[in-house]
Amino acid sequence: MCFRDPLHEPPSVSELQELLLANRRPTGHVNQVWPNLYLGNEVAARDKGTLHSLGITHIVNAAHGPPSPGPGPCFYVNTGPRFYRDMTVDYYGVEADDAIDFILSPFFYPTTRYIRAALAMGGRVFVHCLMGVSRSATLVLAFLMIAEGLRLREAAAAVRQHRDICPNAGFLQQLRSLDMSLERERRRKTQAQAL
Repeated sequence: MCFRDPLHEPPSVSELQELLLANRRPTGHVNQVWPNLYLGNEVAARDKGTLHSLGITHIVNAAHGPPSPGPGPCFYVNTGPRFYRDMTVDYYGVEADDAIDFILSPFFYPTTRYIRAALAMGGRVFVHCLMGVSRSATLVLAFLMIAEGLRLREAAAAVRQHRDICPNAGFLQQLRSLDMSLERERRRKTQAQAL
């Protein structure tokens, strides 16, 4: 059993940003960041050959959304189940903006349940957004915290071993709140077991 500091305080947003921005190195379009869990960008999401060679069975698109109506930049990856209809993959779309004020936390638990179920049946899950550093990284960190029991700092360090990530400050704050909530839950369980 792992010893937990009863007064655990997750790192501040600025400390997290400092941690995530230190010793950056180039990463590819897709990286395995946990057993059978891959994190990547739009290029990898559209490369069916790579997805097939990696044995991907489930795709979480954290930038699910409509195609851009005009010539301006598009912040969504418009793939969806139809894009993958010639592959045997299961698709899960999360419509999220990579904006500091976007509330991504309501997607933490449903996405974690989806990833956990896919991994439990021996699947390989690819989580992506446009760049593979903010929206998708946040959902992967939330999964590691909820399903694998890692604290935020531990989850970030685990992913950073394999891929550079940098969730926006709003997402980092939501992950801090999740970290504190999970720690309170751990404390309650420990106290209940002690009775």
